[in-house]
Amino acid sequence: MQASDIRNVTILGAGTMGQEIGLLTAVCGYHVTMYDLSEAALQTARERQRGLLRMMNKMGYLDGAENEAVLGRIRFTSDPAGAAADADLVSESVPEDIRLKEGLYRQFGGLWPERTLLTTNTSTLLPSMFAEATGRPAKFMALHFHPHVWISNVADVMPHAGTDAAVVETVQAFAVSIRQVPILLRRESPGYVFNAMLGPLLNAAAGLVARGVATPEDVDRAFMGVMRTKLGPMGMMDVIGLDTVYRVTVAGSQLPGATPPPGLQKILGLVQGMMDAGRLGVKTGRGFYEYPNPAYTRPDFLA
Repeated sequence: MQASDIRNVTILGAGTMGQEIGLLTAVCGYHVTMYDLSEAALQTARERQRGLLRMMNKMGYLDGAENEAVLGRIRFTSDPAGAAADADLVSESVPEDIRLKEGLYRQFGGLWPERTLLTTNTSTLLPSMFAEATGRPAKFMALHFHPHVWISNVADVMPHAGTDAAVVETVQAFAVSIRQVPILLRRESPGYVFNAMLGPLLNAAAGLVARGVATPEDVDRAFMGVMRTKLGPMGMMDVIGLDTVYRVTVAGSQLPGATPPPGLQKILGLVQGMMDAGRLGVKTGRGFYEYPNPAYTRPDFLA
């Protein structure tokens, strides 16, 4: 399959990243099917995608007159057969649980058309770890995105040793077609490129807070004041989602050969406490900061 043959894209998992990937793909003219087991998750995705479109409109990324046409290219289903029927390319964004991913791919294995290419948006796992479960390892690889996908438009393209070279080229071209800058990894590596650098930063920041060394605000002030960025690591975790941070941290620490960060249990305890309080970050309106107007956006935050 060539990139020009791709018309229909299926998103497995209607969570935060699945919503963004699906929406951007529809903005770029593709027909998108959003699949999730949960009807509630699909309804949340519908509502949030409308809000994300308004964000794009305010940014000047998309004319508001196009919104309904974009939404018209997205359909939602909890039916596996319906999600698989016309798929040319799949982007999977289910939680970082290898058993869950393996089970999902096995469930869909006999449903995809022969032409369908499969990609995973996994943050920490390696595609080779569950390639066989897909039933078509030569047509499977990682295509990993960063939130918000239309702003942080870098996509990691990571094949495993058994991925067909032609599939890699097609996936790279697809990434370009949805306005991403593809970063091709020459070998599998946990965390890709940016996340491999970001992970230790977030762990160090969370560790400072968990040990009572500094407040979340002062951790961010230190980083923002020196690096001159618009948000710091604690704000970044709010954007990513504290539940996602927790899963990624656990999964990353369990990879073969991984060295867990110092104070891992304290870090996980801090994040678990936030989750228990319903403070998942931007998605719930509360995390280390309150949204939609977090303190780090105020002019006096670094005063």
